[in-house]
Amino acid sequence: MDAVSVIRAKRDRGELTAHQIDWVVDAYTRGEVADEQMSALAMAILLNGMTEAETGRWTDAMIASGERMDFSGLTRPTADKHSTGGVGDKITLPLAPLVAACGVAVPQLSGRGLGHTGGTLDKLESIPGWRAALSTGEMLGVLESVGAVICAAGDGLAPADRKLYALRDVTGTVESIPLIASSIMSKKIAEGTGALVLDVKVGSGAFMRDLADARELARTMVALGTGHGVRTVALLTDMSAPLGRTAGNALEVRESVEVLAGGGPADVVTLTLALAREMLAAAGADAKDPADALADGSAMDVWRRMITAQGGDPDAALPTARETHTVTAPASGVLTRLDAYAVGVAAWRLGAGRSRKEDPVQAAAGLELHAKPGDPVREGAPLLTLHTDTPERFPYALQALTAAIDIAPEPTAYDRPPIIIDRIDTQDTRTPHTP
Repeated sequence: MDAVSVIRAKRDRGELTAHQIDWVVDAYTRGEVADEQMSALAMAILLNGMTEAETGRWTDAMIASGERMDFSGLTRPTADKHSTGGVGDKITLPLAPLVAACGVAVPQLSGRGLGHTGGTLDKLESIPGWRAALSTGEMLGVLESVGAVICAAGDGLAPADRKLYALRDVTGTVESIPLIASSIMSKKIAEGTGALVLDVKVGSGAFMRDLADARELARTMVALGTGHGVRTVALLTDMSAPLGRTAGNALEVRESVEVLAGGGPADVVTLTLALAREMLAAAGADAKDPADALADGSAMDVWRRMITAQGGDPDAALPTARETHTVTAPASGVLTRLDAYAVGVAAWRLGAGRSRKEDPVQAAAGLELHAKPGDPVREGAPLLTLHTDTPERFPYALQALTAAIDIAPEPTAYDRPPIIIDRIDTQDTRTPHTP
């Protein structure tokens, strides 16, 4: 077997054999296949697609490149959630303790932000003392004693994906649906959870802006999870406007705590409860309504214990930015558009995000939204508040927001899009990706 023959096969629109896939993924992980060769293969996959069989085998090979976790020793069933990423997407923070409060353990292996989308670990690290890096033993201990853990994935899970992901990011091949699906699902399957709910974002602030592409990605991932014995469901959710009223690390933690306290923005609460109900049903433990766990304080109790177990102080004051700048409404009327991507880029430029994985982030940087699409606004009233420790960033953030806002004169009809667009379950069949 050699890399050139595999590249040629996919370049010429052929279907890769199981042996070819197993060999090339393993050889690339070991360094036998060079980056430039895998780049060529990734581009051929992007251009020519993969069949369902190829995508499944590629995922298998990624899983086989590393270790698999085992939660069978826990005293309760497990369920996990994965979001494809968005702006203001802080759902993991209230969701994990909420589901744990209802009797299902949540081993949430999360990542860091890159570009305009935020990272769960970056958000939680704004809590004084909290740490993302846990050993397997520590993770299992927190899961057993608390019921929920949010931490960084270890190096042993799907190392082929870690290497390939970095390569795709710099070679223009990120958008391949088979490669996206196998990247996400290889890690989630290797993680060993019994049930998985996927939050596939759609809209300007999402990675998948087209509904048809998002639906195909969801179907592909549901099929992969189901094929590996993981009860998998996907929700397609709206990301045309930011989720909630904050985008930024400490700002989103503060808003998440409001949700756990029984308040918070309606869209965040709605999506958190919808995903919690899906996770509980998939794990076969839906006797308790998660809305009750928010109301009776049990979800907040789990949150406090989870933060404490990972070295954090749930009572500590969160960081606040040294400088703020307010953007006011240019006219009176109804806000009809607040572009999620633009808000995400502005938060990134304020210091809440990073361009490279090694870049630091500002815990207090970000934006507050004083109005959401559909809300009435008054000329001169606050529309957005920008937060940063480095005020020289304000002009660049404001530049990102230049064409992000539309206001219609009153009266006007505005149909707020539903937060949940569709649901993909195991009965939905997947159409192979053929551009």
